[in-house]
Formats: sequence, C-alpha cells, structure tokens
Amino acid sequence: MVTTPPPLSPQVVHPVYVIGGGPGGLSVAATLRARGVRAVVLEKSDAVGASWRGHYDRLRLHTTRRLSSLPGLRMPRSFGRWVARADVVRYLETYAEKHELEVVTGVEVFRVERADDRWVLHATGGRRLTGRAVVVATGFNHTPRLPDWPGRDTYTGELLHARAYRNPGPYAGKDVLVVGAGNTGAEIAADLADGGAGRVRLAVRTVPHIVRRSTLGWPSQRSGILVRRLPAALVDRVAALLARIGVPDLTPHGLPRPDTGLLTRARQGAVPVQDVGLIDAVRSGRVEVVAAVEALDGPDVLLADGTRITPDTVIAATGYRRALEPLVGHLDVLDDHGRPLARGARCPREAPGLYFTGFTNPISGMLRELSRDAEQIARRIARPRRARRGA
Repeated sequence: MVTTPPPLSPQVVHPVYVIGGGPGGLSVAATLRARGVRAVVLEKSDAVGASWRGHYDRLRLHTTRRLSSLPGLRMPRSFGRWVARADVVRYLETYAEKHELEVVTGVEVFRVERADDRWVLHATGGRRLTGRAVVVATGFNHTPRLPDWPGRDTYTGELLHARAYRNPGPYAGKDVLVVGAGNTGAEIAADLADGGAGRVRLAVRTVPHIVRRSTLGWPSQRSGILVRRLPAALVDRVAALLARIGVPDLTPHGLPRPDTGLLTRARQGAVPVQDVGLIDAVRSGRVEVVAAVEALDGPDVLLADGTRITPDTVIAATGYRRALEPLVGHLDVLDDHGRPLARGARCPREAPGLYFTGFTNPISGMLRELSRDAEQIARRIARPRRARRGA
C-alpha cells in the first residue's frame, strides 16, 4: 500500500524515514505527521502489519483493547476485550489510511549511515535515501531464531520454527514436541491439544511464571503497569503470594514454581506466560511437560534428562533475533547482545537523529509502550533544532 498525504506545513526537504510498517513504525509516523513533520514509512513486505499477518490463527492480544490502541485511533469495541490477530491487522490497515500515512512497501533498508547532519539509507534497487532523522521500528520479533542443536542438519523428522505454525489442522493425530515455554510455545501447545494432535509435549528449559490473563475482571496488564517501577524484591514477594493463591501448583506435572521472582525475571527480558489454556491442558495430561532439548539424532530428539523421544514434528518456539547488526552495527549503537543502547526518545550519543522503538518486551504491554515511545520520539524530532541542541 502506498498513500500520499496532503501537503504539510513548510519544513526541510528531507523527511524522517521510519523503517518498518508495524505498530511501532505506524504510530511514530502518525504522531510526526500530527506535528507537521513529513514521515515516510519504508516496509519491506507488501503491506503494513506483516508480522501480525504471519502469526498463528489463534493468537489474541494479551493486553486489553483499551490499553492497546495507537495514538489517534481507538480500537473498535466490536473487537472485544482481547483482540484477535486478524482484527489487529484490520486495525493497522485502517490506522494507516485514517492518518493518511506515506507508506512505501516493497522497500527493504540494508544499511544506515551518517552523512554530515543527515542520514543516508541504502535500500532495495540501489536506492540512496537521505533523511533528517531515522526511526528504526523493525520489531522485537524480526528474525526467527532456531537453536543450533547438535544433529540439526541431519534430523529426519519435521522441524519448523513457531513463525511457520498457523493452526492445529495439519497435526491432527500426530505426535508433536513444542520447544520453549514462553507465551508463544505455551499457546501453541494448548492450541495443538485442543485441536486434535495425537500427543503434545512441551520442552522446558527455564520454568516460566504463569499468570491469569485477568482475575475477577482485573487484567494482569494493569498490574504490570502499576508495578513496573517498584522495587523488584517487593514485587517478587507479592507476586509469589498471589501465584500461590490464584495459580495451581503444577509441580506434579513437571512445572514447579520458578525460583526467580516475577519482576526480576521480567527485567531480564522474560515476561510471564499468560494462561490461555496451558494450565488446564497440563493438569489434564493433554500437554506433557518434558526436559529441554539437548540434541537431535536422526529421527530422535535427545532431552536434557537423557530421555530419547521420536515425535513426528518439532515446533521450536525459541524466540527471535533483532537482526540489527547489518543495518546499524557499524555505528556502535548496539550492545553485546545486539540490542539498541538507546531507545525511545533518546538517541545514541554518537548518532544524533537515530531512534529505536519496539526492542523491549515490557511487562506493561508492547503496544502501550510503542504508543508512548511514538509520542516522545515525535515530540523530540519536532522540536526546533536550536532547542534540541540546548537539551
């Protein structure tokens, strides 16, 4: 989709380039446009919201509709409290149209370089685009990460990343091993169990915190917002107490309670698993918890406890890489794990005018934080240059 907005207020010739047409990129473009700043969204796929289009069918937002709207457009009440994947895609399409965003699809940016007080983007087809600022919004879930298990290259069973999973239909009657007990792995395991898979096992390396999506109408997201800035030790103690009250002990089924606190773990990058069926599936035996995967051997999977199993299919819900190194790695703006050193409205000291959004997985909700980032980034870019220099 390519849309051209009506003329904006007079400004410098070079636009702000936003790399990525997902929720983060679209919200930044909309808030910039509201301040009279021309923003051009560059999206490598053929439509906005590409990541959401590729998620599994069952997926719904784990955050409430009210707290997930992007700046300038509420999600319709008809979407319900927990918005379905397809409705998120519809919302992003409507969002781009409503704000008359300048979105150019089919253009991938390979490298960003500083040129005096401007930024040069090297993109598809030999393009060299010059912008006054760049916002990188390529997403937390960018490139599927598949562990380099010994024997992976010669494994004879079916192996796929969770990105390729859509629904349980193709796995009816099959023996499926899901690897990884984050939100994606937990939900896919429950989906398979509900959808007729013959046997479902969930390989767990680090026991997750499991929370109810809501309790007596109170969404866990609101709790995440309230506690995110409190001392971790305090929140960890309270969360442990509430878990003992509200979440059954799954130790007999292979999922003991974690020995690291909930907020401590979240600040390390592992948000709690919101229960959308896993607890019941584990308690009923429809999902069996097994040890972590150590290696693959022909048709077999070797587990950390020495067990050897032979599933028909292995679905690796093993996360993603940010994959920012080719784009900006040469600018010294990433840490040792490939994450941006500065995010939101803060630019790296060595790279003024370069912004990053959407590279954390906050306990308060991704879409909410993307919206907050967008407002702050737009405010910072739209400030007169003299004021920025004095900041």
